Amino acid sequence: MIGGSLEAFIGAVHRRGAALDGEIELVCGAFSSDPAKSKATGEALYLPADRVYGSYEEMVLKEKELPEGVRMDFVSIVTPNHVHFPAAKFVLENGFHLVMDKPITLTMEEAKALKPIIESSGLLFALTHNYTAYPMVKEARHLVRSGAIGKIRKVIVEYPQGWLSQLVEATGQKQASWRTDPARCGAAGGVGDIGTHAENLAEYITGLKITELCADLTIFVEGRQLDDDANILLRFDNGAKGVLHDSQICNGEENDLNIRIYGETGGLKWRQMEPNTLELTNQENGSRIIRTGVGNLSAHAQAHTRQPAGHPEGYVETFANIYRNFAFALRAKWGDEGNATATGNLGNEHTISTGYNPEIHDFPGVDDGLRGMGFIQTVLKSADSETKWTKFEI
Repeated sequence: MIGGSLEAFIGAVHRRGAALDGEIELVCGAFSSDPAKSKATGEALYLPADRVYGSYEEMVLKEKELPEGVRMDFVSIVTPNHVHFPAAKFVLENGFHLVMDKPITLTMEEAKALKPIIESSGLLFALTHNYTAYPMVKEARHLVRSGAIGKIRKVIVEYPQGWLSQLVEATGQKQASWRTDPARCGAAGGVGDIGTHAENLAEYITGLKITELCADLTIFVEGRQLDDDANILLRFDNGAKGVLHDSQICNGEENDLNIRIYGETGGLKWRQMEPNTLELTNQENGSRIIRTGVGNLSAHAQAHTRQPAGHPEGYVETFANIYRNFAFALRAKWGDEGNATATGNLGNEHTISTGYNPEIHDFPGVDDGLRGMGFIQTVLKSADSETKWTKFEI
């Protein structure tokens, strides 16, 4: 792991998710740019001192010298955004597979430079847009593709938070300080942090692509450098229209990512804060509640369901699904080379065999990262434009 010291938030989430299935073990880390913090984190995680490093460069080069079966198999990058590109480039060019927290890079230029590095390396790459890994999101995607709601006409996706309703970055709050700093976060604030999750969720479930958008960005909190509220109109490639709103100043809100999709014959509704429930609506027949672990769900949803009906599938499990899928894809890759087989027992007692499996080898990748950076770039361009409607470009 690169990043994820004891005082960080997302690193601990990645570690819990990666460990959940027993497929992945944390063996080494460069947990901070401060060697003392890295060492303290390694000690707290019970890692041997000689596998805790003062920099990611040191970690990669020293691990590379270890024999196969002892050295790390892949790297997880969980740093602030400005470290993503140089660390990813170094990891890939030294031959290690990679999982990385979103967004993919600090800038679009970096993302475009990283894509050919990933593609030419032959290595696996995953981006943790974790919300797409909920079972009911998989089911929603299946229902759209099976024609359950007909041709999509309208998409409404929202991500309201309230934690930045005051200037908490001025108090030294670590998460706020880097997420509102252009040098470490990038050119967008809330749009990059949570707006990209909303964009990714909408495109993942519907299978549609945003082609144009019209954005209104605001900095409500005096003294803040980056946007904390966004209201965006969307146009999709099938003619559907949409509304995307993300905000970090909605006082009292937690993490209420939610989506409503309306087609010619029905609609779908899902909320991240009630993730076990998906609502299928129809003008003639009313609403049907679909629950995780109940009834004849799609194979895709079942493959990502861990708990019996009535037991919540939570936030950490979404990271676990991405890491497990990545682990199985890596095992399959090794199996193709004659080094290993890819079998595992999932929560629904399915067995996964060597070779590509679309239900399991399913995780966001470099193209999702490029779409996210394109979304940020287009939103910023639209917000600064007099004409407003702006083509989505990568």
